Amino acid sequence: MDTAAPHLSSQASASASASGHVPGLISSIVHTVGWVITYWWVVALTAVAVWATGEAVLRHLARKASAERMALELEPSRHFDPALEEIFRRGVQLARASTAMPWWAPRRSKAVQIRLRADGSSPLRYRIEGPAGGERLLSITPFGPDVTVRRARPLVDEPRDHVVRAEFLLRGKPTAPLREVPLNPDPLQPLIDAVSDLRAELGDLAEIRLDIQRAPKWALRARRLQLMGDARRVERREAQRAARWVRQDATGIEDSLTWQLQQLVAVKQGAGGRRLVMPPVPRRVDPEEALGKLAEDDHLVRVQLLVMCASNTEGRAEARLAQLQAAVDVFGGGSRWAMRGWRVGPWRFGADRWPSRHGFERRWNLGHCQPPRPNWVRLDELTGLLKPPTAHCRLPLLAGDLPTFEHGDPELLLQGIYRGPDGRRRLVATYAKETLFEVGVGKAGGGKTERALAQAIGWAHAGGGLLFVDPHRDSWPRALPFLAHDHLMPRIALVDLNASGPAAQLSCWNPIGMHQGQVAHEVVEATADAYASVLGWDDATAPRALTIFTAALAVLVAVNEAACQAGRPEDQATIFHVRSLLTDPVFRTTALTAIEGRLDEETRSWWRTVFPTLPTDAFAVVLNPIARLAANPVTRAFLGQPAGIYNIRAAMDSRMIVWVCPGGNGPTDRLITALLARDLLRAVRSRRDTPEAQRVPFRPYFDELITLTGAAPETIAAMFEDFRKYKVHVHGMTQLLARLPIPVRLSLVQNASTLASTAGSQSAIAPITAEWGDRPSPDVVAALDRFEHYMSLTVEGRRVGPVRITGPHLDSVFADYDRPAKAGALERAARATAGAAPLDQLTDRADNQLTRVSAFLAESSAAQPAVHLQKKRKYQ
Repeated sequence: MDTAAPHLSSQASASASASGHVPGLISSIVHTVGWVITYWWVVALTAVAVWATGEAVLRHLARKASAERMALELEPSRHFDPALEEIFRRGVQLARASTAMPWWAPRRSKAVQIRLRADGSSPLRYRIEGPAGGERLLSITPFGPDVTVRRARPLVDEPRDHVVRAEFLLRGKPTAPLREVPLNPDPLQPLIDAVSDLRAELGDLAEIRLDIQRAPKWALRARRLQLMGDARRVERREAQRAARWVRQDATGIEDSLTWQLQQLVAVKQGAGGRRLVMPPVPRRVDPEEALGKLAEDDHLVRVQLLVMCASNTEGRAEARLAQLQAAVDVFGGGSRWAMRGWRVGPWRFGADRWPSRHGFERRWNLGHCQPPRPNWVRLDELTGLLKPPTAHCRLPLLAGDLPTFEHGDPELLLQGIYRGPDGRRRLVATYAKETLFEVGVGKAGGGKTERALAQAIGWAHAGGGLLFVDPHRDSWPRALPFLAHDHLMPRIALVDLNASGPAAQLSCWNPIGMHQGQVAHEVVEATADAYASVLGWDDATAPRALTIFTAALAVLVAVNEAACQAGRPEDQATIFHVRSLLTDPVFRTTALTAIEGRLDEETRSWWRTVFPTLPTDAFAVVLNPIARLAANPVTRAFLGQPAGIYNIRAAMDSRMIVWVCPGGNGPTDRLITALLARDLLRAVRSRRDTPEAQRVPFRPYFDELITLTGAAPETIAAMFEDFRKYKVHVHGMTQLLARLPIPVRLSLVQNASTLASTAGSQSAIAPITAEWGDRPSPDVVAALDRFEHYMSLTVEGRRVGPVRITGPHLDSVFADYDRPAKAGALERAARATAGAAPLDQLTDRADNQLTRVSAFLAESSAAQPAVHLQKKRKYQ
């Protein structure tokens, strides 16, 4: 008993001590709470100081991390058409790259930014900015070679007078996805349409920035717990509401007269009692249904959408923001993008006003992703924004894409009138040095010739030289009043073979003349090839005719060379003297004797040994086309002059404006056309003697290519293949591309800098639209109105279009150049420059030319030494 007493006493003292500590603890707590209540401002200031210090540290670290960001610009090709899987993989790359930051970087700086920018330089620039450590990951895209990725430089914007800002937040059901937007048409199309009427000269600017970062796991778990709790509470409320309605329904039934009668009957039969009511129990909440897109962590990201519009014109920035807001509405579904802020009367309080503006500008300038609410989306909801514009996107034509035409500018070539999305019309052009060859296709009267005339007139007024070949002559009277200017008249020459009437005047040309410094063998080759192309001669079908004609030309060209060197160009032979050379022994002997020293040994041997063995009927195939030319007084007068004025090489070098109207498409006309075309080819190739930098640009226009190529298909094809080297650029027009010879058609399409088509049948237009990938399709082009064109152009080395352009009409585009009162003076001056003379006078001269040539040859032969007299007999 005595030993247990100390133990009991110690327990008692411990209990007393413990009972004494409890009131002390309670009193301490009460005292502390009282102090906090009394000095709450100290606690508040401490909390604010701790928060401010932490925020300052985070901002400093975030700013430091943002200074190490990099930028990439993505430029898609015209045929960029990615699959959904490729776009999704790109989204995974972006999400992964957002974490390529140092460990100390705050979460707000761990983001990748997609910048969609329109400032007038391009329809929509697609740019990626993110951590420098993610550059290697982002540089290689799943899009392959269809997208060019290059390192981008920092963008510096000049201050604009009017700027509006907006931030878009996800509204609606937080677990619901955005609308699934198809890839065709491109999901970016509404955004591009919203900036399609942007005008760089007014300082317009629009930019959308989408920041992507991986969703924080702790915030996601907390949100899931909240959503599940909300779903369970909703389910319990629904169950309680259903139970309440069940009880009310049961009570109502029991109070009814019918139910009471049923109960009386049931009691008599031994059954009765009250109905047992079983209230519904709460349904089990399905996590997939309650959490929606937040159910899984995979490919879930947090996004921030910021928009800024600016302009130097009041009201344009606000209107642009409204257009972009409407474009963003396209992505709305169960969840939608809504502009942050609220409206009070005419004022809107949002990113443009305090207190949101400072935070907006900090996030805009530093690329921080710190939205005021969690905008969680899955990558497949952002499909439309994870790639540049695709082939299914209709891009507007900006001033930077196609320059605006200015009258008198020699560097620009008029193409037509473009009507912008805002309804504004402007004259558009291509750069002259890049417009190497053009092809225009379409039905008659569709506007091909009118557009070519407008282009040619603009080029002429800018100081350029050109050749307009029109077999039907309709283009000359149409262009006449717009070219009737004093400074142009000395440069214009008209070669018109449509001579008619008693006072008809005609120019002249000697295809084998040597008075203009031509090279003998080139003249022979050009003339022989022209005949061969029209008559279908080649080494397989007509070798003898080709040999005879070439040998005859060699002799006549040598005669003309001798006459020019003797200072007597008026005594030159013409193409009609081939008949005298082949059928007149005296003329042949005199000619061969006079020029024997000018012929090579092979040609002399042929005339001595082979020619005497030829039968007389072998000459018919050569002489028949010459006889047809001689039978026509116009062609006889045109080709029968010894020293013609027409010199296309001199016209090229002196920037002349030459109009050539061959006169039709008959056999004789085709032969004239072939001679002119082959001479043009010879003249252009002769520019090899001029350094490239000194070659003057020249532009031949060929109207009715079907007619021209029927005469010289190989020659026209060679023009489209070779002329670029000599700064001669061909423009061709035709109604049917399929009717052109295959070599011409292939050369046209292959080398064309500009492809244009007006309305026509679908079968006729299909070859052109096929070059565009049938975008637009033939049925769309076939339905065009008159003077409307679809065309693809080349600007700064890249193809623009096909784009719809209205052909220029002379009466409107060149109204200030119209001088109808001077049209007659220009007609006379153009004929005088071309050396036109009365048809009767030219005919008489052509008839007497054989006598002059024979006299010259006789004098030259008489001057030969006596040693040559014996050789004369060998040619007889």
